Amino acid sequence: MVDYNMGLLNRHDLAHSFFCLSKDDPTIGFEYDASSFFGPTYPSKGTLQVSEQDEGLRLRLVLGSHLARHLRHELESQKGYTATVGIATNKLLSKLVGNVNKPKSQTTIVPPYHPVGDLEATVTQFLDGHDIGKIPGIGSKLAHKIRGYVLGRDAAFSEGLVYGATKESVTVLDVRTYPGMGPELLEEILGTTGSPRGIGGKVWELIHGIDDTEVGKAKRVPSQISQEDSYMKYLHTLDEVKKQLQLLGERLIRRMQMDLLEDEDDGPDPRRRWMAHPRTLRLSTRPRPLPGPDGVRARTFNRISRSAPMPNYVFNLNEPATALATRLVDEALIPMFRKLHHEKAGWNLSLINIAATNMAETAAESKDSAGRDIGRMFRRQDEVLKDFRITDEPNCATAVVPQKPPEQISSEAEDEAPVADGWDTDDSDHEAWERCESCQSIMPAYAFTAHRRFHELGN
Repeated sequence: MVDYNMGLLNRHDLAHSFFCLSKDDPTIGFEYDASSFFGPTYPSKGTLQVSEQDEGLRLRLVLGSHLARHLRHELESQKGYTATVGIATNKLLSKLVGNVNKPKSQTTIVPPYHPVGDLEATVTQFLDGHDIGKIPGIGSKLAHKIRGYVLGRDAAFSEGLVYGATKESVTVLDVRTYPGMGPELLEEILGTTGSPRGIGGKVWELIHGIDDTEVGKAKRVPSQISQEDSYMKYLHTLDEVKKQLQLLGERLIRRMQMDLLEDEDDGPDPRRRWMAHPRTLRLSTRPRPLPGPDGVRARTFNRISRSAPMPNYVFNLNEPATALATRLVDEALIPMFRKLHHEKAGWNLSLINIAATNMAETAAESKDSAGRDIGRMFRRQDEVLKDFRITDEPNCATAVVPQKPPEQISSEAEDEAPVADGWDTDDSDHEAWERCESCQSIMPAYAFTAHRRFHELGN
């Protein structure tokens, strides 16, 4: 879309541009000023100095910033959702620069992007200040190994946290400028049994802002829906657990109704239908480990989980979410919790997660759906087929042919052969007819022999 609108620009009058949203209808779109970015940029607008080589990229990013503004406005006006957007040349940079002006704005990272790793490149300046664990694609375990190598020891973590931020931040700049640091050294640090091949080179690219991952198409339904909370004050009793399960269960049901329901028709009061039914309910917890012989508790990232079939009553739209959540807790989640934790109390839980997984899509009219909704097809067949239905003419009457006695039929049949109305015939179309002396039946000559044998066999 950006490429298409780049070709529509009038370079002599960028301030009065029109962003076309449809190649088939040039009237669908919005006016914008293509001479400047919309919203904040990194670096700030006062320090922008773009070379002629980067002018084309800068203009593409300008168009992207105005498209982002339009999408954010439409999302808020039509659905009531606010959004934060990052505009850059790949997923990694877009995610990070989108965090700069949360919760309701957008940010564009502007050229020059190259050379990679150069201090003059805006990408390098932007990434260098981030903690290594904040880079998308570098998880907590990889970040922990990198911090340990750069510091020469394990990084100190904040007291009371099972996981999360560290007291000692190791930035991208610290890693990038570490003596001897490169893809080979990162492979030695991170390349253990079971790790992906080439992990060192991949991480080296990420800390330089290189990411070739494609942006995936949005799915009609999510692969799973989950709700979780972590607790600084650990959960010790069943009453505490049940209270949290009630809150999470209600949030899960409301989220399911938000993400998995659609309007079945376009009427003023449309019916709502489920686009998918999750088949599985999963409960996960993270208990605090017991102290070791030295009295120190080990840090853990491990969760334990239990799954069960999703109860059908959660799809009932006639009951409030609070009532459905109460039933879900009493009949499903508490029994699953007891199978996970056999003790009556003292679990020291730091996290609870409940999820709806294993989505089974229902039939619908969408091209991305699992099939056609046959019920809706039958309900709409009168409307769809109205232009193809044959109707009787109002003045058309059925012709009535008077019945004639057999003697008259037999005498006329020898003189006339049946001819279809409206068709021209010639002499070759006339067939010979015969009259049976036994029963006085009239028939074509080719059938007379078989008819006569019928009488002979009957006698």
